[in-house]
Amino acid sequence: MNSIHSTRFLLNSAMIQAPQRPPMDFSHIFSPFCPSILLNISSRPFVVLAKKNSEFEPVIKPSNVEDDDYDDIEDDSFLDEFENEDMVDDEGYFKDEYFEEEAEPSVGDGAGGGGISLAGTGWDKKALEIAEEVAMSFDEELGIYAFRTLLNASIQVRIERLTNKSGSPTMMDIESFSTEYRARLDEAESAGSIPENIALEVSSPGVERVVRIPQDLVRFKERNMYVKYVTEAAETGSSSEHDGIFRLISFDSEANTCTWGLADVRVNREKSGRGRPLNKKQKEWRLELPLHCLHLVRFYSEI
Repeated sequence: MNSIHSTRFLLNSAMIQAPQRPPMDFSHIFSPFCPSILLNISSRPFVVLAKKNSEFEPVIKPSNVEDDDYDDIEDDSFLDEFENEDMVDDEGYFKDEYFEEEAEPSVGDGAGGGGISLAGTGWDKKALEIAEEVAMSFDEELGIYAFRTLLNASIQVRIERLTNKSGSPTMMDIESFSTEYRARLDEAESAGSIPENIALEVSSPGVERVVRIPQDLVRFKERNMYVKYVTEAAETGSSSEHDGIFRLISFDSEANTCTWGLADVRVNREKSGRGRPLNKKQKEWRLELPLHCLHLVRFYSEI
């Protein structure tokens, strides 16, 4: 298991340990009026849950615990429920081995890979329509990065800010979208167009968001990116998969090709010797690829 930094949150007099990268202070979001929000800490989501038409009472949970395990949680009962399963230590902290590695996001999976994924229920298209209307109400400042419905009557939305370089929304953005969308869902429930008691999770795309091809290439040109790609041998017609940490040099929208250079990051610098900067050959190295050879492109974080 990879080494994971951690931080501790004080919530409802219970201490809960959560992996994160980098250390950040989320204490300002734990107000009794905080809507249902999904926080992305590293690639692992933690949910602040809130019941419909009731006082908001945030609870953090790791993504690999089922929602049903968190019904009617109050104060320290959260810890009591899991102590028998040996998930927490004597001080009430989640043990490191409790957190499982998450699978790499798949492009268009409606979650970490962006895009839309509908469960095929009778109400999910209506839920998506409402989400899109809510996003449009923010005057093209917010957009839907990913949208997913689940068969357990859950909606997961990842929103992005369209007006900054990183694409990351603020906590106020997430709160505002969540509040407005929850209100619209309540109206639709009352009208009978969607089922009652739908669970809602709203989040940012994450610190290592998947880059949508081709529309996001130029937008995030300044970011270091992890790129998984294939090359094809003209002689044999065979292909092989490669990956690396690159920066985008240029993108030709007419030819549908992009040119990459090595990113100035530790993993690339170490290839020329520990502690040394990129050498001249590395700085001048270029890789030209057709867009169809890009299997996955996402932000890269060294932390």
